[in-house]
Amino acid sequence: MLFTNNHIKYLGAAVLLITVIAHSGCKDPGRAKEKHLISFRAFNGINYSEVARRQKNGLSFNEYGYQLEPQWKMKFVSDDSVSIFSPTKNTFINFPLTRGYDSIFNAARSWFRIKKLSKDSIVMEILQAKGDSLDINGSKVYMLFYADNYVKNVLHTDTSILRRPNRKDTLFVKGLAAKANSNITKAFSARQPVQLVSKSPLVIVKPWHTKPDIMNNFDASDDYLDPTFDITIHKAYKDFYYSFEICVDDKGQMHFTRPLVGFMGDEGAEKAYMQAAQSIMNSYLQYYLKVVPGSTLGFVHASTVSLHVEGKAAAK
Repeated sequence: MLFTNNHIKYLGAAVLLITVIAHSGCKDPGRAKEKHLISFRAFNGINYSEVARRQKNGLSFNEYGYQLEPQWKMKFVSDDSVSIFSPTKNTFINFPLTRGYDSIFNAARSWFRIKKLSKDSIVMEILQAKGDSLDINGSKVYMLFYADNYVKNVLHTDTSILRRPNRKDTLFVKGLAAKANSNITKAFSARQPVQLVSKSPLVIVKPWHTKPDIMNNFDASDDYLDPTFDITIHKAYKDFYYSFEICVDDKGQMHFTRPLVGFMGDEGAEKAYMQAAQSIMNSYLQYYLKVVPGSTLGFVHASTVSLHVEGKAAAK
C-alpha cells in the first residue's frame, strides 16, 4: 500500500518543472540542473526491496487502523527508467522516471524525494500533489529499502522478517483495541477484517475485493479499511434492498450504526429505513450468519463493515 489516506495524484513532468523553477528563484537554471539533478547511474541494476514504511513518529499504523505496508521491489534501469515488481503479474514492469531538483523524482504515478541513497539502502520520502503544484515539504511518510544482496549476505535474514511490525506498532495497536472494546464509537479498521459466513443455503454472502493494479498502485487497502459485503436472502418475507453500516464488537455482536443512503432531510423516511434495516440485522443476519470479529496484530477489536442486503421473496 503506497499511499496515506490522502492519495498522491499524478501530475506529469510539467508540474514538477514549474515547481522547481519557482523554488530555484533567479538562479542560473543551467548551473542548478547540473548541480542538483539527481542521478541513479551508479545504482542501476541493484535489486532493492522495501522493508519498512513508516510515519515520522516511527509507527506504520495510524489511529484509523491504516497500515503503511512495505511492498515494493525495484531496480533502477537508467536515469529515466525504473523497474518495479508487480505482485499481480508476478513480474517486474518498467516505468518512465522523471528526475527533478533536490533529489525529487516521479515514477509509477507517484512523487518521491531521496533522503539517502547507497548501494546497500535507500530512504525515500513520499511527496504529495496539492492542486497544480507539488508539496515539497513532504508527507512525512518514509520508505526504507535494502539491497537484496545486503539483506542476504550482511544482515543474514530475509525481507519477510524485516517487514514485520515492530514493538512500537504492537503497543500502539494494543492501546487502540482496548479503547475500541470499551467504547464501540472508537472502533477502527481491522487488518484482518470481520468475516461473515452463511449458515444457510438460502443466504449468500459475497465480500467485495479490490483488484490491485497500476491504476491504484497495487493498493488493495480498501478491503480492510472499508470491508463491504453483498448479502442475498432467498425466500425472504418480501422483496427488499437495504444498505447500512454495522459495528461488530470484539465478541462478534452486531450493532447498527448508520444507513448508507441519503434522505434529503426527510426524517420520517430515514427513521423508517433505519428501523427496517435494524430489524433485518436482528432477525435474518443474527440467525443465519456466523460472525467472526476483526483483529489487528492478534488483538481482537470492534470494527465497522458495510452491508448491501437484498431480500428475494419466494416465487408466487
